[in-house]
Amino acid sequence: MPRRLLAIDHTKIRARREQAGLSLQELADRVGVTYRVVAYWEEGRYAPEARNVRRLADALGCATADLTDTPSGSETLVDLRYAAGLTAEEVASRLRATAVGRDLFVDAHKVRSLERNRPVSGWNWRKPGYSGQLVHQLAVVYGVPVRMVVDAWMRTRPADEPPHLPERLSHRPAASAVEGWQELNERQRIYLGEILRDDQMTEAEMWMRRQNQVSVPPARQWRRLPFAFDAPIEVAGRTRLQQRLRTAGVHDQGAGATLHSLERVGMVKVTKDRVEMPGVGEVDQTLVEITRKGRACARAGLGVPADTAPPVHLLSEWLWGVLLRVGGAGPEGLHESELRGKSLFYLAVGYRPKRQAHPSRGFIELRPRFAPGDTHVLEYRWHATDLGERHIAAYQREYAGLYPSLTP
Repeated sequence: MPRRLLAIDHTKIRARREQAGLSLQELADRVGVTYRVVAYWEEGRYAPEARNVRRLADALGCATADLTDTPSGSETLVDLRYAAGLTAEEVASRLRATAVGRDLFVDAHKVRSLERNRPVSGWNWRKPGYSGQLVHQLAVVYGVPVRMVVDAWMRTRPADEPPHLPERLSHRPAASAVEGWQELNERQRIYLGEILRDDQMTEAEMWMRRQNQVSVPPARQWRRLPFAFDAPIEVAGRTRLQQRLRTAGVHDQGAGATLHSLERVGMVKVTKDRVEMPGVGEVDQTLVEITRKGRACARAGLGVPADTAPPVHLLSEWLWGVLLRVGGAGPEGLHESELRGKSLFYLAVGYRPKRQAHPSRGFIELRPRFAPGDTHVLEYRWHATDLGERHIAAYQREYAGLYPSLTP
C-alpha cells in the first residue's frame, strides 16, 4: 500500500460527528460509504482517501484542515489536493486537458512525486517557465487563488527554484474613461483632478500611519474628503481642497455648482455631516468622495498610471512592509504586542481574514520564549517562518521595483 501523504486524525472524525449530532449511519449516508467504513475511520484502522476526505469534511460541516490539524497558512500541495477532494489520477486527467499538462506529460505518478518533494522526470520540468504555467492550472483545478499554490509549492519543495509566474502587463485606459474625461469642461476637469490628488495624498498619509503603528480609520471614512465648512473662512479657515482649487484659480462662488455637476455624471459623491470646531461649536461640513468612475476618468485624462495590483503571488505594499519588519527583527523577533490589526489575518500562521476565507500566507508565526531551564513561557514573539524568509529572498528584486521605498 502506498504511503499516505496526508494524516487524518481519526479521533477528530468521531468528535466532529458527535458535535454535529450525527450517528455513524447518518454520516456514512452523507459521505456515500458504508457504516463499517466510517467505524474503521473512527478507530484509525483505515484512513479516508482523498475524495472521501472532502466529502467527510462537507458532511461534518468543517474544513479538511480541521481533520488534519494543518494550521491555516501552512498548507502543502497535498493539502490542496485533499481539500479539493481529488485523487492524483483525477488531477492528472484534468491537467492533461491543458496545454501545459500535455507538454509536461503529467500523470498520477508525477503528481505524487511533486507532492513528495521527489524529482519529476521529463525535460520540460526543468524549464522554469513551465512551473508558473502549471501553478496557474493547479489553482484552477483546486479552486484556490494562485498565491496559495505558489506558497504550497514552496513549502513542499523548499530546495526548488520558486515557480516563474508571468509579469504584469500594463493596460491602457479604458475608452469609456477617456470619453468620460473628454465630456467634462475645463473647470470640471480641474476640480476632478484636484480631488484625485487630494485622495492620493490622503491615501499616502494613511499608509504612513500604518507604518508608524498609528490607528487608521476605515477607508469608507477617510476617502470622504473635507471640501468646505459652513462657517466664515476667517473662523474655519480653508480645507486642503479649497486651497488647491484657490491656487488653480477656480475657487469662487460657483464651487458648489461645479461639485454637484460632477456628482450628476457619477464622478463624485457629495455628503454632509457635522463637525466640532474649537471656539465655534458644531458646524456643517461638505464632504466629497471620488467614485471609481471618477478616478478612472481623471487618471485617463491626466495620464496618471492606474494603481495596478501587485502580481498575484506578491504582497501589497502594506503587507510587504509588515513582513520586512518581522524578517528584519532577526532571531529576537518582535514582541507579540508590536503587531496588531488586520495584517495578522493575511500573514500569520493559524489566521484567515474571515471564517470561510482562504488561509493567510503563513509568512510569520508567534513563537514562545522560555525562561531559563524551560520552566515556563516568558513571552511570545513574532518571527518570519521559513517560507516567509524564502519569500523575502526570492522576490525582493520584484518588490524593489514595485515599492522602492521599502527595502530589506
